[in-house]
Amino acid sequence: MGSLKKSGGYTGAILSRIATNDQHGENSEYFDGWKSYDKNPFHLSRNPHGIIQMGLAENQLCLDLIKEWIKENPKASVCTPEGVHQFSDIANFQDYHGLKEFRQAIAHFMGKARGGRVTFDPERIVMSGGATGANETIMFCLADPGDVFLVPSPYYAAFDRDLRWRTGVEIVPVHCSSSNNFKLTVEAVEWAYKKATESNKNVKGLLFTNPSNPLGTILDKDTLENLVRFVTKKNIHLVVDEIYAATVFAGENFVSVAEVVKDSEVNADLIHIVYSLSKDMGLPGFRVGIVYSYNDSVVSCARKMSSFGLVSSQTQFMLASMLSDDSFVDNFLMESSKRLGIRHGVFTLGLKKAGINCLISTAGLFVWMDLRHLLRVRNSFESEIELWHIIIDKVKLNVSPGSSFQCTEPGWFRVCFANMDDDTLHVALLRIQDFVSKNSNKTAEKASDNDQVIQNNNAKKQKWKQSNLRLSFRRLYEDGLSSPGIMSPHSPLLRT
Repeated sequence: MGSLKKSGGYTGAILSRIATNDQHGENSEYFDGWKSYDKNPFHLSRNPHGIIQMGLAENQLCLDLIKEWIKENPKASVCTPEGVHQFSDIANFQDYHGLKEFRQAIAHFMGKARGGRVTFDPERIVMSGGATGANETIMFCLADPGDVFLVPSPYYAAFDRDLRWRTGVEIVPVHCSSSNNFKLTVEAVEWAYKKATESNKNVKGLLFTNPSNPLGTILDKDTLENLVRFVTKKNIHLVVDEIYAATVFAGENFVSVAEVVKDSEVNADLIHIVYSLSKDMGLPGFRVGIVYSYNDSVVSCARKMSSFGLVSSQTQFMLASMLSDDSFVDNFLMESSKRLGIRHGVFTLGLKKAGINCLISTAGLFVWMDLRHLLRVRNSFESEIELWHIIIDKVKLNVSPGSSFQCTEPGWFRVCFANMDDDTLHVALLRIQDFVSKNSNKTAEKASDNDQVIQNNNAKKQKWKQSNLRLSFRRLYEDGLSSPGIMSPHSPLLRT
């Protein structure tokens, strides 16, 4: 038995380099915010002064629909009297291919989530433990330790963990800026590729999320086609993380890279998709991740690796039944899109009334919030972290600073809006309003005596009464529910 420290922990000398290296990213502000929330979680009645979790991209807006389906379909679970007769078959060992019915249902759902414009082959569906496991699996398949993947920034804060921690793969950011709304361009990718190769880096591929996390934006088909042409020319891989495919809430159509493969002459062996049910269905606890590759060798390799992160057969069994129910799926996708659109509209309009703007977005479970005007020192990451601490410790909101997403411009924050009920969102907006109002008042106090009257008047104009905001919030929500202008991208009217 190894020697123990006085604290009871093992000495670093007997642990592996993988176990002890600092590549996990757990010490970043992104994860620190979660830890702060865990110590003091908000509850409307039990802990009304706690921290509200706005750093977790969960979709809780349509769980009622899933609960109703489960009640109406007890045979879909082996843990009910109606389904227990299949318990022995499901409880027995399943190989890493997964249940055939499950793979067929997932492939079918992936097509529906992309508007029915493309189909997926169940034989290319490879299971993994959530998108985290799927992203790591594809890295293990495509790259060796020290190889490089280009990743447009801002990018998902946990990619440092998912893509490189255990694989040894390096990430080279493709920096995007607010000057063009952080739009990814082929020119930016070419520049990053050139700089990496000039530094003797072995670039194995390009990876990005579409729709974007943390931006909530969607790549148009022309850009996708240009990026596919680029990787084909360079003979490197393209991995597209499409886990937010069905979170589109505006009229803009999401274009999957699968459509480019279908409609263009490309080297499909270089194209791979990561998918999950965590965001589109709001089921992160089910740990359903998917690797979908057009490369037969990658499918074979990924399937062998999936032994380390399979989806339980009980989960597969239930989801196979749920996702095969076309009526349920069609209604769910349409209703989820509608509810996300309403929630996004309520939240962004509430922020706007507080003097806060966000990047225009049409998908995702979050907004990219611009707080550059609240930084103590303009263009300072130190000031960004300073502001983040104030928001966590004083305002009691867990939001994620842009630096956690490798954003090159201080002052941007990702804020999630779909992981809470209406009342909690209302409290969050009140806290934001109060913070901005007090910040404005502090600015006014620093003004000269001659300008004091003017500053006080401006502060009064910016201040809301809680009753007015509550009425405004209710009106926003009622208007959203009855608004004929919000049409789901999954509506049959848009498919025709």
